[in-house]
This record gives sequence, structure tokens and C-alpha cells, in this order.
Amino acid sequence: MKNVVVLISGRGTNLGALLSAARTAHWETALGVRVAAVISNRFGVAGLEIARTSGVPTQVVPHLDFASRDAFDSALAEAIDAHQADLVVLAGFMRVLTRNFVAHFAGRLLNVHPSLLPAFPGLATHRRVLAAGVRVHGATVHFVSSDVDAGPIVAQGVVSVRPDDDEASLAQRVLEVEHQLLPRCVALIASGQIWLDGDTVRMPPGVAAELALDAA
Repeated sequence: MKNVVVLISGRGTNLGALLSAARTAHWETALGVRVAAVISNRFGVAGLEIARTSGVPTQVVPHLDFASRDAFDSALAEAIDAHQADLVVLAGFMRVLTRNFVAHFAGRLLNVHPSLLPAFPGLATHRRVLAAGVRVHGATVHFVSSDVDAGPIVAQGVVSVRPDDDEASLAQRVLEVEHQLLPRCVALIASGQIWLDGDTVRMPPGVAAELALDAA
């Protein structure tokens, strides 16, 4: 059985999408993949209740309890390792991770970001997209490197920017793409159908078709 550990900081909508996909597609029996734990850096966030309702063990490693970023990341890595994680998924985890942490989980650390990377890394992506006047936006699932919102790209989903879009409407459509794209990527990576070869994402020809989304 391959163990997936999900890291969250807030409402957990991508976590909910992952857990729903895992139930619907019977990941444990069909793929030998399970979400083994959900870890948050904040108490009381909605994502923890989503995990508990689904019967997934939860843990909080509060970053404010640590004197340094290195100390927090070391405690977080220990918590993840206790679950023998084959894949660690950042699903709205709002912390910049240290190089040592990223190196420890190299090739096993996955993130979803609300833009078409390498465009618009960082925060406030929807506001910045609208301000820039670009016509397409979207979401990216990628392996994590030591640079923020960088690393080999697994898949992307495209959203058209409409003339009447505001930040909220655009964010909602991008989130819907994330909810489709992230579970597909997690299932395929955790089951060994997509893998990282150095800095290159590898997959059989037929797998790429499973990741294709129609533009929203």
C-alpha cells in the first residue's frame, strides 16, 4: 500500500476533492493507494474536520510553536515520516519550505498552484492575472523544488479569462480545475504511473490523456 500524506493550512477544498476521488475510484483496492494522514500547521481549520469525517487520521504541527523555520520543518518531516509517506501533497499549505525539507522529500513532494506556472508564482495570482490583462489562466500541479512555486510540471489545466471576470469568479473556476487535476495526478503518481526522472516528469503515452482537461 502506498501512503499519501496531505498538508493543509485552511479550508481543505482540495483535500475534500482528493478524499472524494479516493472513495469514488476505490484507490485502496484498485490502485493500492491511501490517504494515510492529514497534517495542518494550524489548529481549528475546516480541512481537519473534512479529514476526520472521512476517517483519516489528523495531526497539527503548529508553526508558531517553533523558534525557527528549520525547527518547524524538522518537526513536520518527523510527523510525515511516522506515516511512511510515499507521496506528500501540499494542498493549500501556506508555508515556504526549507531546502533541507524539500531535499528530504525529493521526488515525493507535490504541490498545486493557482496559475499556469512559470507565470504568476506566489500569492494573489487571480488579482495579478486580471491586472495584467492576460486571456488565459489556470492551475498547475508540479513536483516541488527548493525555489518557491517551481519544479517539474506534471500537468496543467487552463481557464479562459472572461471579460466580466472579477477576482472571485476567476478564482472559483480555477479552483474547480484544481479539484479535477490534483486527484488525477496524485492517483497516477502514487500508483507509479507518473514518476520523476531527475528533473523530468515521465509517463506512458496513454497517461497524458488522463490528465487532459477541457478549458473552463
